Amino acid sequence: MAFRRRTKSYPLFSQEFVIHNHADIGFCLVLCVLIGLMFEVTAKTAFLFILPQYNVSMPTADGETVHYHYGLKDLVTVLFYIFIAIILHAVVQEYILDKISKRLHLSKVKHSKFNESGQLVVFHLSSVIWCFYVVVTEGYLTNPRSLWEDYPHVYLPFQVKFFYLCQLAYWLHALPELYFQKVRKEEIPRQLQYICLYLIHIAGAYLLNLSRLGLILLLLQYSTEFLFHTARLCHFADENNEKLFNAWAAVFGVTRLFILTLAVLAIGFGLARVENQAFDPEKGNFNTLLCRLCVLLLVCAAQAWLMWRFIHSQLRHWREYWSEQNAKRRVPAAPRLAARLIKRESGYHENGVVKAENGTSTRTKKLKSP
Repeated sequence: MAFRRRTKSYPLFSQEFVIHNHADIGFCLVLCVLIGLMFEVTAKTAFLFILPQYNVSMPTADGETVHYHYGLKDLVTVLFYIFIAIILHAVVQEYILDKISKRLHLSKVKHSKFNESGQLVVFHLSSVIWCFYVVVTEGYLTNPRSLWEDYPHVYLPFQVKFFYLCQLAYWLHALPELYFQKVRKEEIPRQLQYICLYLIHIAGAYLLNLSRLGLILLLLQYSTEFLFHTARLCHFADENNEKLFNAWAAVFGVTRLFILTLAVLAIGFGLARVENQAFDPEKGNFNTLLCRLCVLLLVCAAQAWLMWRFIHSQLRHWREYWSEQNAKRRVPAAPRLAARLIKRESGYHENGVVKAENGTSTRTKKLKSP
């Protein structure tokens, strides 16, 4: 199964060979794990890659429910889903984005940004739907107190843990994709910034047992990012389309305010009132004053940095807009030549005298009075 149309063969395991065939290599590795499920000897190892580990049966009023906690074996599961993300990335690029970009005839800079936004639109849309489903089914929206009550939230439902593992796998797969997609050197620092920010926040919420709060914050953040990248794709199709950018600018500031308010409410006030405030990594309890301050400082610093970048980009956009308007006003208008009405006389000219075509005089005849 080939994801890329290749017109040239490359030496085996060379740099160009790996770049053009990385999706096929990942597909072969995933296929080997799936084949391992067919045999009893390797089935246990294959399940280690595919399913979340560390399941615990907990008694309830209706029976028993299975919950999960994290451990080192999660790294193996994340590795497997990194290859899944690479395969899906190649499918979206080959069968959707490449076909659309050929019709738009974009420049190299715009083509790189178009591919970036196209991939992130698909990811953010699927993540928003998935995250909203998890939040609603687990009751985190209807009961905001559940964000800090009964902390630490060591035991997670299957869908919550699987969501976090897939999120970590996607943002980790974005690092080698910078090499596979041959991203321009000017774009690499900017993309590394937001990739590392997502990894730090998602891994922090997962390891510090703040998974419930992390789900709400990710839902808010992904909704805003989905709107931004959708607006950028529409701008590439029609450069005069600025309506979605205006909507994103309004939503961006509101989202920053909601994230800060929710983080301060849950961490600064909610966790501060929980009785168990002892530092116990074995039981997953990190509810101390120092840990709460560090988490709040990280969230506030990230939101302040995003807001500063937003204000800086908006000011630059406005300066460019007004400079273009002033340049148009300074250009003098071309003088218009007065249109002259030319009255053509019938006949033809001969030695400067107008003669009629049938030999008659062109002068008007006077009527004689009787």
